[in-house]
Amino acid sequence: MAEVLIHLDGVKKVFVTDEVETHALAGIHLDIKKGEYVSIAGPSGCGKSTLLRTIAGIWPFAEGKVSLPQSAAGALFIPQKPYMPLGTLRQSLLYPNHVTVEEDVLAETLALCGLSHLTPRLDEVAPWSHMLSLGEQQRVAFFRALATKPGVIFLDEATSALDEEAEQYFYKLLREKLPQALIVSVGHRSSLKALHGQTLTLPKRDVA
Repeated sequence: MAEVLIHLDGVKKVFVTDEVETHALAGIHLDIKKGEYVSIAGPSGCGKSTLLRTIAGIWPFAEGKVSLPQSAAGALFIPQKPYMPLGTLRQSLLYPNHVTVEEDVLAETLALCGLSHLTPRLDEVAPWSHMLSLGEQQRVAFFRALATKPGVIFLDEATSALDEEAEQYFYKLLREKLPQALIVSVGHRSSLKALHGQTLTLPKRDVA
C-alpha cells in the first residue's frame, strides 16, 4: 500500500470579511498518497487556490487538521507567476533552494523545459521578471521542480500561460522524471483533470 503523504481531516477554509468569519465547505477529509496527482476544481471564487495554500501550509486562516510528512519541508509551491529574484539567470533558475547542478545537467534540463536559448545567458544579471515572458517564467518554475526534485509539488495555475500541448508535456515530464512526487494542482482548464488520478471538486461558494 502506498504511503500517505498528506492527510486532511475536517479542513474548512475561513474567509474573513469585515471581521466576520465565513466557513467554506462542511469539512474536507482526504488522503493523498506518494506518487498521486490530485487536482482541485470548481467554479471561480470557490476557494481553490485558498485550499491549495492551506494544504501547503502557507494560508493560516483555516480550521481542521493537515498532516504533512517531515520531507514536505522541501516541498515546492509554484504560483501562477513564479518569483524571479534579482541577480543572474542561474540564481533565478535555482531559486529558492540554490542546489548545485552540474553544467551538463543544467543545460539538459533547460532543453527539456524549452529554455535552451537561455543557456548562453546563465551568468547575465538582468531583471528577469521583465525580460522573460510569463510562459518562459512558468517554464523556469518547472525547471526548478526538476532541479530540486521535491517529494511534494503544489501547482497553482502553473501552466496558465502555456498551451494545452505544453501543459500535458510538463505534467508527463514530472511523472517521468519525478515518479514518486505527489502533486496537487489548481487550474481552470478542463484538460487538467485528465492529467490527474483524482479530482476534488469544490462547490460554488455561497455569498450571504
